[in-house]
Amino acid sequence: MFVQRKENSAVIKYIVTGGAGFIGSNVVRELNARGETDILIVDELGEDEKWKNLVGLAYEDYIDKEDLFDYLDGVALKKVKAVYHLGACSATTETDADYLAYNNYHYTRALCETCLDAGIRFVYASSAATYGDGELGYSDADEDTPKYRPLNMYGYSKHMFDLWALKNGALSEIAGLKYFNVYGPGEAHKDDMRSVVHKAFEQIRDTGRVQLFKSHRTEYKDGEQVRDFLYVKDAVDMTLWLGDNPSVSGLFNCGSGTPRTWMDLVTSVFDAMGIPPNIEFIDMPQHLQGKYQYYTCAVMDKIRGRGFDAAFHSLEDGIRDYVENYLIKAS
Repeated sequence: MFVQRKENSAVIKYIVTGGAGFIGSNVVRELNARGETDILIVDELGEDEKWKNLVGLAYEDYIDKEDLFDYLDGVALKKVKAVYHLGACSATTETDADYLAYNNYHYTRALCETCLDAGIRFVYASSAATYGDGELGYSDADEDTPKYRPLNMYGYSKHMFDLWALKNGALSEIAGLKYFNVYGPGEAHKDDMRSVVHKAFEQIRDTGRVQLFKSHRTEYKDGEQVRDFLYVKDAVDMTLWLGDNPSVSGLFNCGSGTPRTWMDLVTSVFDAMGIPPNIEFIDMPQHLQGKYQYYTCAVMDKIRGRGFDAAFHSLEDGIRDYVENYLIKAS
């Protein structure tokens, strides 16, 4: 059990919640590449292999997410430069609405209010799941935010905080990112929530083929459903840029801005593995058919207009880097 110290002598410059998770561990890794190690990692390791994402990272301390607020009582908050709040339950199939409301909304709100009171830069993870089926578009303009209708409780729990931050003026001081379909190293522990890149690699390695869902809408051919795929290294660049630029606040899309099909994605995985494409289409499970997005694409004008000008990996280049330098080496 965590023992609260009256005064924590550690110097903490950055706090990364979800720091053992997918995007969070990549944020810590990039901070390390910048020479930063005065980092507090906050997470809930559980019984899966998420802990492996911590191996090789340099940080000052690790604590369980439930001990964070007690810990902050003993830390000199004025020395903290930024909090990257990336921890959440991200399972779109989670049905415990009370848990999601506590974990993704109330916890986020409490941490945000703590940061606002202490004058600490607060950057948090929202989600493209807040957009629902996409029929209302993918604009991250403040005036559009209240109109969206998420399809699952995960998306709604993220939307709850977005709406609170907008209503109470917090978005004028903090920054949120609506992450689209992020893929890359550090996601192996996510089971069914892993990217299709990771799943396709394993299917190809083990069977020589990939299975994709058939389309149940006539305007989309099988495999031609569209997503906005973003390499995690690009997501990290945008996340840290917002931490480095506290004058830029608001809710922003975090995607490539370039829609690509599932066929594009799995073909790129085959190419990176040096194997001819072999794709099988299977029926989509009934419980997913009413909650399935056929098209997503981030509108990136808002953050580009605020000065973020980094170039992104193409889908092909991102997948090749991921497959050749991570997946093949780990298999």
